[in-house]
Amino acid sequence: MSDFTHFTKDGDAQMVDISAKNVTRRIAIAKGHISVSKETIDKIIARGLKKGDVLSVAQLAGIMGAKQTSQLIPLCHPIPLSKIEVNLHLKSNLQLIEIQSECHSTGQTGVEMEALTAVSIAALTIYDMCKSIDKSMQITDIRLTHKSGGKSGDFNGS
Repeated sequence: MSDFTHFTKDGDAQMVDISAKNVTRRIAIAKGHISVSKETIDKIIARGLKKGDVLSVAQLAGIMGAKQTSQLIPLCHPIPLSKIEVNLHLKSNLQLIEIQSECHSTGQTGVEMEALTAVSIAALTIYDMCKSIDKSMQITDIRLTHKSGGKSGDFNGS
């Protein structure tokens, strides 16, 4: 178990000690999708759902989610975020909404979890706002697409 930094040698959970790590600029980008019915896409475009403007509310929820990551994910450090951007793009022909988040921080630990949480919360918000007309929505492909800063260096995915 000692290879896993979130566990003591006895297997107990612990928050990783980052006090000796260098302060660096850190950036993380995450993406995900939610597939919806044609009716749902049409209602989102027409702003015809009773709960309001789905994309604006989901964008705000994603930003709020990133800010709350350390309260949602056990052992995740609370970090100062200097930028949170959440963008949602309707892909009508594919009947899906693409969600992308970008988080920045200058600190001793990364912002990957904040970026992933932003995408997840935005997708869940879309689901919540549209579930009255579309219970078959699917949240998929949530993933880290970029990470920079820190000891482990850069990561670029798809």
